[in-house]
Amino acid sequence: MPRQPSSDIVVPASPLPTGRSGRILLFAVRRIAAHGLDDAHAAHAVFVHFGLGYRRPLVLIRAMMAEIARASTRTVLVAPCCCMRMTRDEAALLGAIEAAIIDPRGASDLIARVMDTPETLGVVTTAQAVAQAFFDLGKPLSLYAA
Repeated sequence: MPRQPSSDIVVPASPLPTGRSGRILLFAVRRIAAHGLDDAHAAHAVFVHFGLGYRRPLVLIRAMMAEIARASTRTVLVAPCCCMRMTRDEAALLGAIEAAIIDPRGASDLIARVMDTPETLGVVTTAQAVAQAFFDLGKPLSLYAA
């Protein structure tokens, strides 16, 4: 009897964030992961969401993605932009970004599991900066607000 794969490739694990900021962040992460740091669609989405203050969160999201690519010892699974659910890696990454300011140790543990490496300082600090940028611009991350 063939064994059924239980990975996110078959069925992504988590629902999309309900908040607009969380959805924009997920879209930007997916576009940058699939199309590179200079993806125009990701930049446009961040610009539309933040207006003239778009540069800081965009640069920080790009820096975080570059740091993940540099430091990760495994492939981080990212779904296509049209997918209506998140992979476990995406959910852990977005959860870590949301929690990075108030619980950096917990965020570090989540990111370490996603990247399969204990060296997460660069990613955690950029995740904190991303979350702080969203908050400072009046659009805080709340992935599953009540």
